[in-house]
Amino acid sequence: MILRPFHPSDIGEILQLFYDTVHTVNASDYTAEQLDAWAGGDTDGALWSREFSERKTAVCTDGITIAGFGDIDASGYLDRLYVHKDYQGLGVATMICDYLEDGFHTITTHASITARPFFKKRGYDTIRRQEVIRRGVVLVNFLMEKTIE
Repeated sequence: MILRPFHPSDIGEILQLFYDTVHTVNASDYTAEQLDAWAGGDTDGALWSREFSERKTAVCTDGITIAGFGDIDASGYLDRLYVHKDYQGLGVATMICDYLEDGFHTITTHASITARPFFKKRGYDTIRRQEVIRRGVVLVNFLMEKTIE
């Protein structure tokens, strides 16, 4: 696996990865209505591309396919972390997080029900359970925080 910076030309593949991952990997923890509210297929690629360019962003590839991506802002907020449905359990998320977390003392994230065990295993503490509304649909996630000594 190769870890590299985001390139604007990645955005189409990243948006497809996001949609596919949410609708497959998260399907055991969320209803179809919640999955559609979360990733409806109309994500603003220009906005994401701009945010990725302004933040510390990592893209993991196998040389051909994007296996995962993630980004963190200057405050230590880990915003997005998604791994391709066909690359689950291969260490992709760990590789991306190791890179993104480097240089930060405190990191926060809003973890899905599905991702919460991964973050817990990485030393994140659950601050609180949250209910967020997307497109009029309630989604549960967890505010989590990690302090690195």
